[in-house]
Amino acid sequence: MSPVGIILYEIDVSFGPNVIAEYYLSQESKISSEILKEFTENHVDKEFMNASAHQNDLRYFSSKIDAKSIEKDNLFIAFILKEEEDLMSLKSIINQISEKIVQNFSKDRAKMEDLLKDELNSIFSLMEKLKEPALVKNTIDDKTKKMIDNGKLQEARELINLGEEIPEKLSDEIKLAEQLLHEKLYKKAMKSFLKAAELAELIQETEIKSFLENKAEQIEKFPDLMKEKELLLRDIEKLIELLRQNKLHLYHELIKPVNKLINISNSFEEQELSESLIQMSNELKRADQSAKELFSMDKKFKDFFENL
Repeated sequence: MSPVGIILYEIDVSFGPNVIAEYYLSQESKISSEILKEFTENHVDKEFMNASAHQNDLRYFSSKIDAKSIEKDNLFIAFILKEEEDLMSLKSIINQISEKIVQNFSKDRAKMEDLLKDELNSIFSLMEKLKEPALVKNTIDDKTKKMIDNGKLQEARELINLGEEIPEKLSDEIKLAEQLLHEKLYKKAMKSFLKAAELAELIQETEIKSFLENKAEQIEKFPDLMKEKELLLRDIEKLIELLRQNKLHLYHELIKPVNKLINISNSFEEQELSESLIQMSNELKRADQSAKELFSMDKKFKDFFENL
């Protein structure tokens, strides 16, 4: 997971989205007004905490920031990734980045863009360490040198001993967890990520530990989301069957479960299903409006008939 851009923006209900700060590895990946408009519709109209979009072989992910501490309720952070990148890993670090943004929030655009740049570089560093045990060992070497310089010889020895085998074990456990996740064995994957988090804690890799715990927390919700998805699909199927009997008011009833399904599909990164559901949601809104117009016309016809 290597984002090519990060954006901090706000949404004004009256005026729409406004970019506060942004940082890109390449200006070719700069976020478009169309994507920001799509995010606004999802966050404001549909009240989604998270939203995703696609454009020109890039994927975009946006999340609302909890900024109550600075009395802001309209801050959002968005990331740009290449199409094949892992979105779940990104979701596992968003809270940490959001907290730093809130803690260091400023109206100074340059200051905020420096912060976004640092966070993007931090993501690169974390992802590389997860892939390469040697990089974790290098970090341990740096820590032990500082411990020795500060006279903490016993702590340094213990960390050196752990550094001989833990990084490889950590790497293997993460690979196992990812494989279990790919096979949709969610409970086993969650346990494996938590085991990896414990290994990271042993070698004082707090950033990796937090990342893995957050990922496990996401996966823990998947079985319940799967059940909810199945129930929603059944409910939608029943409502569609009733619609075939010309019960047009049910267009309105379909909008909420379809929007919930979009949210769940985004959690599972089911791109094709999400896109189909978004199209369905848009058409349902149009159908609902048409149904309301028909009901209004029907009332007028009844009034006309009663006055004849």
